[in-house]
Amino acid sequence: MNAADSYALVTAAYNEGKFIEGTIASVASQEIRPTKWIIVSDGSTDDTDAIVMKWAITHDFIQLYRINEDHPRNFAAQVHAINAGIEQLRNERHAFIGNLDADITFEPSYFRLVLEKFRRNSKLGLAGGAIHDKCPDGAFRYRKTNSATSVAHAVQLFRRDCFESIGGAYIPLPFGGPDTYAETEARRKGWLVETFRDLKVYHHRPTASADGVLRGRFRQGRMDFSLGVSPIYEAVKLVIRIGNKPYLVGSMARFAGFLYSYCCGEKRAVSDDFIRYFRGEQMRKLTNIF
Repeated sequence: MNAADSYALVTAAYNEGKFIEGTIASVASQEIRPTKWIIVSDGSTDDTDAIVMKWAITHDFIQLYRINEDHPRNFAAQVHAINAGIEQLRNERHAFIGNLDADITFEPSYFRLVLEKFRRNSKLGLAGGAIHDKCPDGAFRYRKTNSATSVAHAVQLFRRDCFESIGGAYIPLPFGGPDTYAETEARRKGWLVETFRDLKVYHHRPTASADGVLRGRFRQGRMDFSLGVSPIYEAVKLVIRIGNKPYLVGSMARFAGFLYSYCCGEKRAVSDDFIRYFRGEQMRKLTNIF
């Protein structure tokens, strides 16, 4: 492998026995494989570890790292697991580092094509493919919230210099959003962030029930507030997304979460400098819309 194309991956897995073998098979079939892949089993009690070890026997780039300490199962837990995996890579030589969820698959050419995108643009700091979610009928459909200037947490691949410029780790946030923070910081540091629609990523985890979705939307509203999203931008964004399932109630639940945090006077989870930059991006988007 050309050193310029070397990349390492980290996956946080908690009881992912139903999906992780498909993800491992996808990575193992890549035309350009990672130099190292740290799969962090965060206290899994199912067959996750056994599946990883089975593949590690015949694929020396796969390494299982297990976390046994008891800790709360909150949104920070996954971030801590990912960062534990990143720490295992400190002495590894690689030009790119990526986070990979344990419930996705992609074509054997996926990473070769992503690396080609990086080679064509030295300012590209973070890239990934477009998510296609598995529907109840078994078909995969393009995720409506995919954005060309935002990369889904499930497939964030960073140029190493870019990742180090934003701190070399993900930031644990109380209501989630470490991927949003990371990609915004990358842009703030002058890097380009891009999702490529021609690169398909298949997300296999079934959609949650209606009640689960509404709780998730409420939490996302609190996440938006914690990241410093402008109230005007939040309102416009949710109006635009009214047509997404569960339709109107989904947007209402997310805005309710935002208002709840606002009314409670919750402290933002990010710096004032970050908020100023983030809101500047949002105002430019609103200008383009109107």
